[in-house]
Amino acid sequence: MPPPKLTHLARAALRESGLPSVSATGRDAYLIILARAGRMFAYGASALVLALFFAELGFSDARIGLFMTLTLLGDVVLSLVLTLVADRVGRRRTLLVGSGLMILSGGVFALCEGFWVLLGAAVVGVISATGGDFGPFRAVEESIVSELTTPATRADVLVWYVTLASLGSSVGTEMAGRVVEGLRAREGWTLLDAYHACFWLYVVMGVVNVVCALSLSERCELNGLNGVGEQGEVEPLLDGSEPDDASPEHAEEHKKTRTSWVAQISRETLSIMAVLWFLLMVDSVADGMANMSLTTYYMDKKFQLPKSALGDILSASYFLSSLSTIFSGPLARHIGLVNTMVFTHIPSSAAVLLFPLPQTVPLTVALLLLRVGLNNMDQAPRAALIAAVVRPEERTAVMGITGMLRTLASTTGPSITGLLAGNDRFWIAFVVAGALRLAYDVGLFAMFINIKLHKHETTDESAEAEAEPQVSVPSQA
Repeated sequence: MPPPKLTHLARAALRESGLPSVSATGRDAYLIILARAGRMFAYGASALVLALFFAELGFSDARIGLFMTLTLLGDVVLSLVLTLVADRVGRRRTLLVGSGLMILSGGVFALCEGFWVLLGAAVVGVISATGGDFGPFRAVEESIVSELTTPATRADVLVWYVTLASLGSSVGTEMAGRVVEGLRAREGWTLLDAYHACFWLYVVMGVVNVVCALSLSERCELNGLNGVGEQGEVEPLLDGSEPDDASPEHAEEHKKTRTSWVAQISRETLSIMAVLWFLLMVDSVADGMANMSLTTYYMDKKFQLPKSALGDILSASYFLSSLSTIFSGPLARHIGLVNTMVFTHIPSSAAVLLFPLPQTVPLTVALLLLRVGLNNMDQAPRAALIAAVVRPEERTAVMGITGMLRTLASTTGPSITGLLAGNDRFWIAFVVAGALRLAYDVGLFAMFINIKLHKHETTDESAEAEAEPQVSVPSQA
């Protein structure tokens, strides 16, 4: 029998991990997390082989660049359109449509080799050219998680949603590399055949997402049965049933939210989100200026490191990022959402600012590990913050617009770096990016530390206090 002290520590560790919050939220949370992890597995695999696949087909660099740009724009437009109507047509059906498009795109890439056919499948369907989650899924899923959880459990569930997605992406990248090498070594297999095979993994993960979407319950919809746990859960979408125990008041409220095909955003929400959107776009421009591709290029140019060493360094930093994300849930409970976002992001921003300074590999790698290791700790608190300041019926649309603006802003970053990096002045781009990130951190703290959260949710005071300690500061509406 373990000592009482050890048992107490184990219980405390379990509680702080946030896993009890995931368990209390129920089966729908498991399905959402599984779907995202599987999807990021596919995105990681495709991102590794996509450019290599095109190069093997003999496409020019200009065509590859055109493909990347048009695919990103297609994902942004598709994401915006589907998230604006998701609450009207149904969140589960929106995820189902996106999953079907994912299967379609993966199948085309697994079977076809014509540039325009592949481009059409990527623009109209869902394909990830960079490994990022730019499709319609994330905004809808984060809105569903916000619907299923309470302010006290939301950040914990979102933390595991982000953490397992990051791990899924890492595993997908690793497995795609091994699949390509393994198939290439077989007799009768060409490198192009191996690349085609990787896209069947994309199709399989699309099927997993379809099954998960079909298995979600009515609780995931706007004004669904918002509760904690499995009790009272209704039939999933696969059955096509509707809840028969809704009150007249609930039905009337539900009817009002369905009067328009496109989600409506109130002036109050716009006044809050306009400020946050501006700050997030500043941060996204900075991230684009010093993205991982440019960072590894800078390190290679400065130190002439072996490509295998660069791969090991990036793998270690991504693993550290996944590990550190777990701690953002406990931090959010103890110091608040905004404080967690700011105080974990500032060291990462400072690491970007100081990145060009070291003249030795160990110090440079240390700054990279600090930057990447802490960089994603603000993701779950950010989603929880947005859910806490907007109305439930606005969450899906607001999160979709947020993702669109961040994506568009990040695409301008590399161009700015290109302008600043001429004449061996690449280091200036990191200094400017770090300064912009720090400006975002300071602006976020100044504008949102006193904001009142959960105004549009029915919560008891204890749960609200547990979820957001900094609200004890005199707040503004």
